[in-house]
Amino acid sequence: MATTREQGDVPAPAVPARPRPAWEATYALCLAVLDAALITVAGYVALRQRFGTDAAALKGVSYTLLALLLAPIWVLVLAVSRAYESRFVGAGSEEFRRVFDASVRLLAAVATVAFTFKLPLSRGFVGIAFPLGTVLLLLGRYAARRVLHHLRERGRASHRVVVVGTREAVTDVVRQAARTRHAGMRVVGACLPETGEPLVVDGVEYPVLGAPGDAARHVADAGADTVAVAGGGALGADGVRRLAWQLEGSGVDLLVSPSLTNVAGPRITIRPVAGLSLLHVDEPEFTGFRRVFKAVYDRALALAILVVASPLLLAVAAAVGLTSRGPVFFSQERVGQNGRTFRIWKFRSMTADAEERRPDLEARNESEGALFKVRRDPRATPVGRLLRRFSIDELPQLWNVVRGDMSLVGPRPPLPSEVAAYASDARRRLLVKPGLTGLWQVSGRADLTWEETVRLDLHYVENWSVALDFMILWKTVGAVLHGRGAY
Repeated sequence: MATTREQGDVPAPAVPARPRPAWEATYALCLAVLDAALITVAGYVALRQRFGTDAAALKGVSYTLLALLLAPIWVLVLAVSRAYESRFVGAGSEEFRRVFDASVRLLAAVATVAFTFKLPLSRGFVGIAFPLGTVLLLLGRYAARRVLHHLRERGRASHRVVVVGTREAVTDVVRQAARTRHAGMRVVGACLPETGEPLVVDGVEYPVLGAPGDAARHVADAGADTVAVAGGGALGADGVRRLAWQLEGSGVDLLVSPSLTNVAGPRITIRPVAGLSLLHVDEPEFTGFRRVFKAVYDRALALAILVVASPLLLAVAAAVGLTSRGPVFFSQERVGQNGRTFRIWKFRSMTADAEERRPDLEARNESEGALFKVRRDPRATPVGRLLRRFSIDELPQLWNVVRGDMSLVGPRPPLPSEVAAYASDARRRLLVKPGLTGLWQVSGRADLTWEETVRLDLHYVENWSVALDFMILWKTVGAVLHGRGAY
């Protein structure tokens, strides 16, 4: 005879169901409308370029109608490809990848249908509409992301997050969320083992809602839509699993850090082993074809920029030489890949005796680590301050890239004295060539602490890719134009 389950065998959801934040649906709708408008523009341009004012048709169906139908069909394919889901939009490259993949799939489907049914589809129309539409969609997503980031910097369109974990792990997550407000993670509370002490991070106090094991009960009270587990130390594997069960059906997202520092992206895959889901971590790639490709495009692009920017370089050289005494260029020994030293070149932005005056400024050093940085450095010349603000003084390092001493993107090139003070983990920065720009450049530059600089450099070393390089180069333009963190 079958026995019935006791009511307590299946725990009831600890969090009542709640609707997703209203801004998510609004933003997704705006994206869909924007995508449809851009696809319509691409269809109209293709129609005009291919047929002009002629009334062309395909099997009796007007190409004008086909161009109008392209927008809803393309948007539907984007929706099926999950290009409007909140977890994929607003940050990272996954949103752009899904838009591109959806566009390629639609093009493949159109080509297959035309071939199968022997439709005389105009190749000129297709050859214009799809490439142009894809480019416009990607540019539209980038523009929409900029608007979203603008809203998040002002505290809007963000997820309300409760962070669960040990005090140290939670502090790290809270600090990163505060620094990268454009990511849309607004911390509204924490669940810590020590519930009696307040959580204060960089002068801001966050409410401690309770113990990690009671996190699900406090989500509704905090009005949170996301729970972030900062490592499994405070909950353990069983605790994380129970938390996931308790949040089922509530509409609250659960984010769990795998506790693998500086390992992300393509290096992590899930491998099922004997009924367990295990994370497989690939080794970082320091050799191979992609590294050869990086070396080739580094030198080719650096040489091209040197040629194009030669008038600017000559003007800057003249300005430096005419406004202050001393050489036009500043040369200094730096440490490169595998500890090999080389001479780095910059436009001189300080007085000729800057190095001799450095000991007098040691007391004003604003860095806690191996770096030396002084805001409003009295050694900087008037022209030098302008050059440093927009990183123009670093343009001669393009020659270092052409020579192979540096890469366009990589860790910050350190001084020998800095390397001598490195801890063992920081020495991993020397596994790759230093860069003219890097994650440190687009994430705050001189405003970063030593620990944050090391963390960003190690993240790059561990997770390098061609796509990441081009993303950093693109963001460098904005960082330089705005002069963020430069002094």
